[in-house]
Amino acid sequence: MKIRKILPKDNQAIKEIIQASIVEHGAPKIGTAYSDAATQAMYEQYQKPRRTYYVLEIDGIVLGGAGIAPLDNYNGNVSELQKMYFKPEVRGKGYGKKLMMTCLKNAKELKFESVYLETMDNMYDAQGLYKHVGFQLLDGPLGDTGHFSCPVQMLLKF
Repeated sequence: MKIRKILPKDNQAIKEIIQASIVEHGAPKIGTAYSDAATQAMYEQYQKPRRTYYVLEIDGIVLGGAGIAPLDNYNGNVSELQKMYFKPEVRGKGYGKKLMMTCLKNAKELKFESVYLETMDNMYDAQGLYKHVGFQLLDGPLGDTGHFSCPVQMLLKF
C-alpha cells in the first residue's frame, strides 16, 4: 500500500471511484462531488496553492483518494477534507484512516486552523471514522462548496 500525491495519469481512475461511490450510496449527482468540475480534472485542480490530493495505490492500481484545500467561499483559515472515496474492496481495512491522517498532517503543515468536511447522512462508516479522529458535527454548512446535497457537516479544530 502506498499513499502518494496525485499524478495526471490518475484523473480517470479517481473520477470513476468518486462517481461510482456516490451512485453506490444513492446520493444525488447534482450538489455532490459527482458533478464538480474538479472531479473531471483532479490533478489540475490540486496544483493550485494550499491544495494537495493523495491517492491510495496498491500494486500500481489506484483504489482511493482524498485531498485538502482551502474551504471555498469562506472568510477564514479553514481547510476542507475533499473527495475522500475508496473502491469497496479496500474499505474497512484501515486505509481510509491512514489517508485521512496524511491529509490532516498536510493541513497542519499548510498552517490551516481547522478542517471542515461534508458528507452524506447514510455514509455511516465514514462518519464513524471522522468522529473517531475528533471531528464534531455542525448545525449547518460553512462557506459554500456547492455540495448542497450533502446534509452532514463536520469540523476538526487543531
